[in-house]
Amino acid sequence: MEVAAVRAALWAVSDKQAALVVTMTVQQGLSTADRIGEALLAVRRDKRRAFLHDVVLDMLGGARSLGELDFARACRRRGLPEPTRQAVRRGGDGRYYLDVWWEPWHLVVEIDGIHHAWVDNVVSDALRHNEVAISGDTVLRLPLLGLRVAEDAFFEQIERALADAGWRAAA
Repeated sequence: MEVAAVRAALWAVSDKQAALVVTMTVQQGLSTADRIGEALLAVRRDKRRAFLHDVVLDMLGGARSLGELDFARACRRRGLPEPTRQAVRRGGDGRYYLDVWWEPWHLVVEIDGIHHAWVDNVVSDALRHNEVAISGDTVLRLPLLGLRVAEDAFFEQIERALADAGWRAAA
């Protein structure tokens, strides 16, 4: 499966499509980021090899969607500290994952795809958000649409929240 995913990614029309192929393979439980990374090691020369290497590294770091990959790249571009991704928390209804968590600064960013607007998810998302806030972390929500149309405005808020919590950008 992982060889097929890597080959499909290499043949994809765009980098975005290539990233989608490998992230969907992991998202759907068909393979793991480790195994895709191992299959990618067999690729000696391809214009997309370095890009896919970065995607696999982000997935190994916890990114599980294109939005999370885009977010990780934007953080690096802006010089933000590396967060923990997919941090596990326990709540009343079991275990859940935080998309992005800067533990030293008590900041959580939830990257919301369209499924977060579905009726089935609105209440459970709000309950998880409240639990995280009650535990002392600040929670910022970043809808994927916001990442696409107002990236700078959302990242200004993220940077302000980190700075307010004591983070200082490298000089």
